[in-house]
Amino acid sequence: MAQQGAQRGANPAALATGRAVAMGTHGAVASSHYLASQAGFEVLKRGGHAVEAAIAMNAVLAVVYNHMAGLGGDLFCQIWDRGTTKVEALNGSGRSGEQVTRDAYTSRGMEKIPQRGPLAANTVPGVVDAWWQMHQRYGKLPWASLFEAAISFADEGYPISQKFRDYIAQYAGTLKEFQATARAFLPDGKPPAAGQVVRQRDLAASLRQIADGGAEVFYRGELAQRIIRHLCDAGGLLTDADFAEHTSDWVEPVRTTYRGYTVTELPPNTQGLTTLVLLNLIEPFNLNDLGDNTADYYHLQAEATKLAFIPRDRWVTDPAFLQMPLEEITSKAYADRLRKLLDMGQARNEQEVRQQAPDVDGGDTTYMCAVDTEGNCCSLIQSVYFEFGSAFMPEGTGILLQNRGSFFKLDPEHPNTLEPRKRTFHTIIPAMALKDDQPFLLFGSMGGEGQPQTQAAMFTRIVDFGYTIQQAIEAPRWLYGRTWGEESRTLKLEGRIPDGVATELKRRGHEVEMMEDWSQKMGHAQGIVIDQETGVLAAGADPRGDGVALCW
Repeated sequence: MAQQGAQRGANPAALATGRAVAMGTHGAVASSHYLASQAGFEVLKRGGHAVEAAIAMNAVLAVVYNHMAGLGGDLFCQIWDRGTTKVEALNGSGRSGEQVTRDAYTSRGMEKIPQRGPLAANTVPGVVDAWWQMHQRYGKLPWASLFEAAISFADEGYPISQKFRDYIAQYAGTLKEFQATARAFLPDGKPPAAGQVVRQRDLAASLRQIADGGAEVFYRGELAQRIIRHLCDAGGLLTDADFAEHTSDWVEPVRTTYRGYTVTELPPNTQGLTTLVLLNLIEPFNLNDLGDNTADYYHLQAEATKLAFIPRDRWVTDPAFLQMPLEEITSKAYADRLRKLLDMGQARNEQEVRQQAPDVDGGDTTYMCAVDTEGNCCSLIQSVYFEFGSAFMPEGTGILLQNRGSFFKLDPEHPNTLEPRKRTFHTIIPAMALKDDQPFLLFGSMGGEGQPQTQAAMFTRIVDFGYTIQQAIEAPRWLYGRTWGEESRTLKLEGRIPDGVATELKRRGHEVEMMEDWSQKMGHAQGIVIDQETGVLAAGADPRGDGVALCW
């Protein structure tokens, strides 16, 4: 049915947006950079499948936003195709190498895995194989054509955005530690100026090899050999066999219901179940009575998030190494038991709540989405983990290797303990929601622990308060949790949230930390709403990033 207008409890200040909703009936794309969105848009107009638009957008982001995404990272996606009329999910994350053991680190005197450098790059990048698997199953256009825009921007250059330039300046000290990385991002030894044309010709050459040779060249060909050789020369642990044996996996999504909608997520090794538990926890509350942008709304979301992190932290790792009771964790009954620990009048101590929780038997990122002319849908997220990943770039490749494996633990009793050929816990989660078994919403965001919270914010603001996708994206956001390098979880609030609300949350016991009005820490969200009754596609992109949404 057609989306309703603003409902009772909506925040009047959120109804006027800085950007218009992009609307059309033939196709839609949204990503975190305008050049990537344009590339995906052109693929759709040439008759490409939604997954091909997503691949083209991701490839461009690997050039123009490669502090957050790139050939050296991992990928997850959900796809709804008219031919199957069901949601299919792809786990495109890499595993640790055969020589990547706890002893490999402890024997070097390390108490934890370093966050940067060649020893942080201890998992095989999964994105290229994931693109290949997606194209093999759904592709309509020639594989090589999906990389034309990315190769052009890498070879001929593109004007760097202010936000990307600021990230380079912020992490310049880290980038200078690695010779190839410094040459790529710090021309003349300093960050480029905003608007300066940046060329990455080594990266263009790598993209050309992938366009010509597919996934084979990246995992078993010349490019793989170059990556492994330079990584090993620098003290890294990955081998030829690690790359050659890498595989992506088609998996069954996990799901729950919320007010008549079905929400689907990737299963572990992602934190997708966190969003589902969070929605199960808040569903019995009448959000229209609580109201958006109120202390009650933010308190509920933060306390429910605190509870949803409990099963996540206990269970999420590679399911090949730990059998997880997914059905119970995502059940309404488990949420009912967990919800008894939620106090609407007082913020609970996190450690105390964890001790009382019922038992269960049993960085950085880019998000993009696309709907094509036939109604096929792709919700995709890709990451190199921290900004600039490991910061290590094998000579002559232009490829930043991710540091996702630094999230492994050296404690042998930890569920996410490091073991060879294991996938680590992943924060990145592309989401999809269905109504009457038909796609209704594609949505997601960068932002580590903030991703399930941003998904809950977008979804409840659309479903409960009747916001448009752009209103849901632009409305003030919160983040309960850590960001990179922090030890404690605080409740971060954007500056647009009223002082009275912040004061009341502090009174209830929250450790409130005020952010700027449009905080980068809240992530860059995108989404597409699909109105099956009218055929209208409504897409939105986050002004906190450099993205745009396009429709026709």
